[in-house]
Amino acid sequence: MKHATSKRSVDFVEFPYYSFRNVSCPEDIENNRKTLFGHAPLTSVLSLPTNENVRDYLLDAEGKQRRRPTSVHRAIEDTLKNSSHKFSVLNGGLVIVSRDYTVDEQKKCLFLVKPSIINGSQTQGVIKDFFNDCQKFGGEIPEIHVTFELIITTDDDLIAEISIARNFQNDVMSLSIAGRLGQLDELEASLQAKLSGKKLRKSETQLSDDYLATERLLQVIAALVPGELWLNEKEVENPNKVYTYDKKAKCLKDFREIYSIAKGEKQPEKKIDSAKYKELYQFYLDVAAQAYQLYEKWKKHQGFKGTGLKKGITRDENQNILEVSDGIIFPILASLSAFARKTPEGWKIEPPDSFRDEELIRMTKSVFMEMADSNPATMGKSKACYAALYQITSLYKRLSI
Repeated sequence: MKHATSKRSVDFVEFPYYSFRNVSCPEDIENNRKTLFGHAPLTSVLSLPTNENVRDYLLDAEGKQRRRPTSVHRAIEDTLKNSSHKFSVLNGGLVIVSRDYTVDEQKKCLFLVKPSIINGSQTQGVIKDFFNDCQKFGGEIPEIHVTFELIITTDDDLIAEISIARNFQNDVMSLSIAGRLGQLDELEASLQAKLSGKKLRKSETQLSDDYLATERLLQVIAALVPGELWLNEKEVENPNKVYTYDKKAKCLKDFREIYSIAKGEKQPEKKIDSAKYKELYQFYLDVAAQAYQLYEKWKKHQGFKGTGLKKGITRDENQNILEVSDGIIFPILASLSAFARKTPEGWKIEPPDSFRDEELIRMTKSVFMEMADSNPATMGKSKACYAALYQITSLYKRLSI
């Protein structure tokens, strides 16, 4: 199917769908319009024009140098690559207008008359870039679906109103609140003490690549927390780190809780001494820079060359590793928590001299294929996969003592 250019109007577009239903309310019926909700394969959105939208894809504006990705673009891309199983619920999807439609239920295809995306151009743009990268680097395209809202109306003034209203709504993010309260200042200072020039993103308005993804850093640090500092005492021997893979909101919430108790701003709800929260907060500060470096290292670890793994790993034409999916990376990072220890200089992740990354990669391949069915998302969400890798690093730790 030929892709439409962003501002070109297309009179007729085939739109394959997975599911949809008519959810029109009485006001819709009275005003001769319809509202449909549904889900469609990502490929269905590639050809939709955006001529009725108030803004184009920001990274592909005509006549301008290609811009840097914003946090929004990076978040969409990250979900596609690392949490594709949640894309349909994490992404707001697309709002589409069309003057009319017909449906072929046997072929599961909507035929849209003069359609246009009026909210979701950034989502469509990132999806196009994602497909182009998969084709360029030979990556496997997962089966992903996107949510859509389809408004059927011939009222051009209403279409303009909807487009404006749907594109200018902002929420105050928890990250901005944490930043405004100064809860990220010491974390950033600790990071900069070892990695000069690195700045944490403390607000949703800090969109440039000059800022590190704060939520991702907190996910990594949480994965590295050793059992002795784990707040759930029932899991001390084998902490359940599954949530660190893709629950960035929880990791941020947990950090804010740890900060507040460590600073004496509130009391712990559970029967845990506040001193443990203080030590856990110090762990966050001490390992911030190392956590960032470990994540960067494993995301492009060349040790995955020659493993034969395809899903979840992107390579260049020379088979060099460009990126490893978070679903594979987070069980590895969580296993490295076995090597956390407190030194005179603070907490560090220090593997024993006998430890080799290649051994962990070999075990990761086995776990990935046998326990996760070669699915990165399955591995990232599997407690058994985390436990299997943690057993390996724990064994290395015991033998080194």
